Amino acid sequence: MSAPLTILGIESSCDDTAAAVVRGVAGSAEVLSNIVYDQTTAHAAFGGVVPEIAARAHAEKVDVAVQQALISSDVALRDIDAIAVTAGPGLIGGVLSGVMCAKGLSAATGLPLIGVNHLAGHALTPQLTDGIAFPYLMLLVSGGHCQFLLVHDAETYTRLGGTIDDAPGEAFDKTARILGLPQPGGPAVEAAATQGDPTAFPLPRPLMNRDDCNMSFSGLKTAVLRARDAVMAEHGGLPEAIRSDLCASFQGAICDVLTAKSRRALRAARALAPDLSTFTVAGGVAANTQIRTALSGLCAELETDFLAPPLKLCTDNAAMIAYAGLLRFTAGMTDDLTLSARPRWPLDQSSPAMLGSGKKGAKA
Repeated sequence: MSAPLTILGIESSCDDTAAAVVRGVAGSAEVLSNIVYDQTTAHAAFGGVVPEIAARAHAEKVDVAVQQALISSDVALRDIDAIAVTAGPGLIGGVLSGVMCAKGLSAATGLPLIGVNHLAGHALTPQLTDGIAFPYLMLLVSGGHCQFLLVHDAETYTRLGGTIDDAPGEAFDKTARILGLPQPGGPAVEAAATQGDPTAFPLPRPLMNRDDCNMSFSGLKTAVLRARDAVMAEHGGLPEAIRSDLCASFQGAICDVLTAKSRRALRAARALAPDLSTFTVAGGVAANTQIRTALSGLCAELETDFLAPPLKLCTDNAAMIAYAGLLRFTAGMTDDLTLSARPRWPLDQSSPAMLGSGKKGAKA
């Protein structure tokens, strides 16, 4: 076994400014510190994340997060072996803030610099938390992403399917806005749903008739909007009980789609990797209790191990970036000061883009 490495991680891809210190080797690492500054208050008045506000908040907090991560871990910069930073995909202003901070630290200290794909950080979280063996199937389900990834190793991924439009987290946020609930929308909708009837509104389950692993959530969000408008026209407002019913019905539809598509993804993954034994889930939406319970039940039915990381490592954090950086550094993969921030960076670059492409490249 190689000597343990101590990696400083920096994450700033969306609206969480984070830094962490991780120490260990591939398959066995410890999170020494995990600092996260969220921006909920800064974006509350706008009903969602404002990229310019997010970028400015990252620029103000990223060095503070790094300092706190070092203090909390009782580790000095001289004890660090390398600096890992999210280099994409994400909101370009935020990604750039983290990359420039990491570059500055690398230039000042001479420490190796490692650019990490944010999606890889999520996909490798089960290795960090539980040391599970490759290959495994990952459902990455968050505010900006939703895809099934067959994780062959730290650098090799096969995308089996994903959303063709909105990510589930985005749909949760937009539904919360439609129903007058606060942001972030996921926890708000989930809380309201506990008081509602999931059968009250017959909302659609898009693409369920297609025998593939692709999903669509944009139409579901629109169906909630139309149902809300009908209720308001009838009642002259949106009664609390009916809003809870709408939340429960929406959450139930998301859960049904993810469960059905996960069943198909497991079948497809096993065709490619017969020795696959574990289904994992990560990303902010993985914190939803109903979705976790449904996926766990599916895996029990299919005699497959189910793994969901601790809630604090489901949402964006720098510990996952530090661990992904540890694996890349162990493999001899580093970057120099020409490292660029990337708004788009698919993990599986051999598959066609799910959401189209443009001057900035294929979308994740």
